[in-house]
Amino acid sequence: MTTIAESAPRDAVARLGPRRDRELARRIARSAAAPEGAFLATDEVDGWLAERRRAHPFRVDRIPFADLDGWSFAPESGNLVHRSGRFFTVEGLRVTGTDGPFGSWHQPVIRQPEVGVLGIVVKEFQGVLHFLMQAKMEPGNRNLLQLSPTVQATRSNYTGAHRGARVRYLDYFTGPGRGRVLADVLQSEHGAWFLRKSNRNMLVEAVGDVELHEDFCWLTLGQIGRLLRRDNVVNMDARTVLACAPQAGADDTDAAALHSDTGLLSWFTGERARHDVTAERVPLASLPGWWQGDRSIEREDGRYFRVVAVGVQAGSREVGGWTQPLFEPTGTGVTAFLTRRIEGVSHLLAHARTEAGFADTVELAPTVQYTPSNYAGLPEAERPPFLDTVLGAEPSRIRYEALHSEEGGRFLNAESRYLFVEATPDEAPLEPPPGYVWVTPGQLNGLLRHNHYVNVQARTLLSCLASGAVRL
Repeated sequence: MTTIAESAPRDAVARLGPRRDRELARRIARSAAAPEGAFLATDEVDGWLAERRRAHPFRVDRIPFADLDGWSFAPESGNLVHRSGRFFTVEGLRVTGTDGPFGSWHQPVIRQPEVGVLGIVVKEFQGVLHFLMQAKMEPGNRNLLQLSPTVQATRSNYTGAHRGARVRYLDYFTGPGRGRVLADVLQSEHGAWFLRKSNRNMLVEAVGDVELHEDFCWLTLGQIGRLLRRDNVVNMDARTVLACAPQAGADDTDAAALHSDTGLLSWFTGERARHDVTAERVPLASLPGWWQGDRSIEREDGRYFRVVAVGVQAGSREVGGWTQPLFEPTGTGVTAFLTRRIEGVSHLLAHARTEAGFADTVELAPTVQYTPSNYAGLPEAERPPFLDTVLGAEPSRIRYEALHSEEGGRFLNAESRYLFVEATPDEAPLEPPPGYVWVTPGQLNGLLRHNHYVNVQARTLLSCLASGAVRL
């Protein structure tokens, strides 16, 4: 009898290669240093986006829950569900064991267990990498149309659950042989409003010609960085993908830092181990402190956020019209890294932040990530650390500031003021309070090769560094 070993083909000639492409980070850096590209001038992007707005009908209207098509409140739980069983559900959540003045609470939450694809096609023109960006409409964006990844699709969408048109360029991220993978990692979404939601963040360098659709454009990373200095131009999904691009210095184990990589990982593992957060799904209809009306589900005191419904018309999307629920915050967020140069090396003060929806309880977040109105009236001892430092920062110490939209496909008018603020030793000492740690941008970029270490708000700020929108 012939054995498996005897019938197996002999090994082909081994072809070993380097474990990492060190040239890639330099190519990314060259693109970030290119303020103009081979195609559309940076100053022409606003006009191009305006043209794409005029080319398609876009409209979003608030509607009562009764007018939702295909959505309904489940009889027993009161959860807001789609008749297909796909897309997402709005459920209740009971949270206990978090830090801060609000140690336990109830809230609605978005449960969307499927993994989506956020991907950008990359191609070299005239010796410089360009990124294929999409003018994409999202119903929750205040200005509706923003620069988005080449592909931004949930599994329900790209498998055709909406019965709409096929997602353009999807094969570069799901099919074999269409390109060279530059980055591919699962990253979390907003842990405050999503329950354990992850997306596949990808950069793929195209092989061969790429047909350009009229709703897409090629931009260098430097052009995107210039656009990131403007309010509400580059959407959240593009920012999180760009943050995952390999950066020069991230693999340099000899680079100086206040903490070694091993020491940083040990500290972070200890933070995860010491937090015991419980997030339990409960019926939406039974949430204490929340009430449901014809047009919203909101807290009795009107704080934090509400659940609303909208009707959407979007001529450039795979489906031309639909209805859906959205989460609408009641205030504008403030998200900031405090920065210091420690012996000449730029460092960021990161926070090991617990959020009920994180898959691993804790992720590294910016120094400050709060909506100030949610903490109005609290005594000073109960206000979040460093929030007042950021709010009271002198303009000369603000290294970067812009207003950016959060996830426009699930949140309505959700915006945060993003900042880098240079801190003094008195404001941010080398030995910060428990739960905070000084890290270099390179250390954070290195962690972005792995799942669920760096949260989506921190990734927005890191995309600003990666693209040259700010230099520390």
